[in-house]
Amino acid sequence: MRIGIFGKNINENYYPHLLKIISTLNKKQAHISMYWPFFKTLNKDFLQQVHIDHYIEKKEEFMELDLLFSIGGDGTFLESIKFIRDSNIPIVGFNSGRLGFLADISKNQIENALQQIFANEYRIEERSLLELISPENQFGTFNYALNEVTFHKSDTSSMITIHTFINGHKLNSYWADGLIISSPTGSTAYSMSAGGPIMSPDSNNFIITPIAPHHLTVRPIVVPDNYKLRFEIEGRGEHFLTSLDSRSEVTAFSAKMEVKKADFNIRIIKLRDHDFYSTLRNKLMWGQDNRN
Repeated sequence: MRIGIFGKNINENYYPHLLKIISTLNKKQAHISMYWPFFKTLNKDFLQQVHIDHYIEKKEEFMELDLLFSIGGDGTFLESIKFIRDSNIPIVGFNSGRLGFLADISKNQIENALQQIFANEYRIEERSLLELISPENQFGTFNYALNEVTFHKSDTSSMITIHTFINGHKLNSYWADGLIISSPTGSTAYSMSAGGPIMSPDSNNFIITPIAPHHLTVRPIVVPDNYKLRFEIEGRGEHFLTSLDSRSEVTAFSAKMEVKKADFNIRIIKLRDHDFYSTLRNKLMWGQDNRN
């Protein structure tokens, strides 16, 4: 089995757990490929304890993997997606900090997770992505987001106006700090913090959530994800910010933007005892009485 290890920069407190992951892969005689920029962040004492077969320096090398292990948090997981793209390579999210919705394998679950993976006793969830179509093609060859597309004012100036159309029909002109178009996966991310609803990841919908709208009667709305969304954005300045998950670009007000469902999904490995609703309870501390 060819397994890739992707990360950005982890705390040294997680080194013993990363060592457990790599040592187990070595014992299982898996072929380990580590993302080179991640490898360079690890200290020499740790690297002397592990065996890595190959270092990934080019994006094309990700296509040779059977599985990709993302080590970090949800942000690292989102970053890994642009490397595997539409390859159908499943991603496994190991969390090096607090529990995440995407990176949901905690430190004390590593051994059990690896046992399930090598025994093929896991399930794969298909997650839809958003595709942004813009005249300047600002995001290059990967104009996709797993969580959300966001249009946001670029500074502390006045609000922007986002004229929004669904299948050619006008929905609303949002006068706000910005607008979030979220996938079901992203419903527990930025959209939720702006008052949007939580949705099951297998829901076939988009969530349109305004950020600090001028009119309090303007609320988030859920629409089917086979709809095409178009946006015309204007304001007093010259530009606004467009974001795909954690990636942002400055956009001129003259640009017309479109968002639709991507024609491919991302595959995420989930353990037998992991489900979306238990993660919700744990992450959001539902049902817990924190009174002293």
